[in-house]
Amino acid sequence: MTQIWLECHRLVVCMFLFRRRAFLRMNIHGLQSNFCSHSPLLPVQPPSRIESLLNRYSELLSPSEKDNVLGMRGEELKKRALLARALVRTTISRYTNHRVDPRSLKFKKNNHGKPEVEWQIADDWQPPPLHFNISHTSTLIACGVTVDSPIGIDVEDKQRKLKNHILAFARRYFSSHEVEHLTSISDIEIQRQQFIKLWTLKEAYVKALGKGFSSAPFKTFTIRVRDAAKRGLHLSGDIDSEISEISVESLGPMNLTTNWQFSLLELAGSHYAAICMEKHKAVGEKGNAPMKLTVRRTIPFVEDECVTGTDAVLPIGGLNC
Repeated sequence: MTQIWLECHRLVVCMFLFRRRAFLRMNIHGLQSNFCSHSPLLPVQPPSRIESLLNRYSELLSPSEKDNVLGMRGEELKKRALLARALVRTTISRYTNHRVDPRSLKFKKNNHGKPEVEWQIADDWQPPPLHFNISHTSTLIACGVTVDSPIGIDVEDKQRKLKNHILAFARRYFSSHEVEHLTSISDIEIQRQQFIKLWTLKEAYVKALGKGFSSAPFKTFTIRVRDAAKRGLHLSGDIDSEISEISVESLGPMNLTTNWQFSLLELAGSHYAAICMEKHKAVGEKGNAPMKLTVRRTIPFVEDECVTGTDAVLPIGGLNC
């Protein structure tokens, strides 16, 4: 069992930063499988070790969460849900400097069903304004965490197959601009990859809005991706690459907000990850604070490794304008 995680922080005038600039720091937390064939969501370890880990993760959950997990059909679905909840709890605890025990965290949902942390306020401590979002496939779980900025994250398997014809499916859900873009691609495989990237970006945007899909249907906005020598995504580890510019445009009467910035990554050569977070003005600066991204691969209570700047994390697109 391996994991990757995303965290976003809005830090202002930190003395260790170059140019004394405010910036956004994002990390991606996720669990990616590198597992034995009989149990694709568990690490290659002795059965006793696996069982011990699962029991330890289960101990982190609230009684209602345990009931929800146990009520799911299929052992793999239960394991995936357990891993996702353990990842969220341990990641959020980490960003309180472990002041809050992951077992004591409480959650609530907003009016549209998006999960939020329900902090227990203490007289001697003000909890950080954390936002989080989670996404998963059958082999990867990703959790994005930000400070003081709503976030949406979506991950998709690069080899995801569509039951429907790509263009027919796109015409049903995508904007006319997005359909035109896909129609212009003659290579079927490239067209499929572009469809998955667009779908991932649109999912991340809707999840960042936090209003539910019924309040932000895919056809009510368009994602625009432009090739540009724009360095809106900053990867720690001194990676400086030219990437595509990504923006969102609201269509029709929905009047969705467009004050958002995006990152699109390839993870471990097998997944696309899209992150959408609200823009913030850097204090004392013109424009927006750049997004600084840190990617880690982690297994709660077992290992934690920064993989930013390695072949495991390839930037595809990002926006900072």
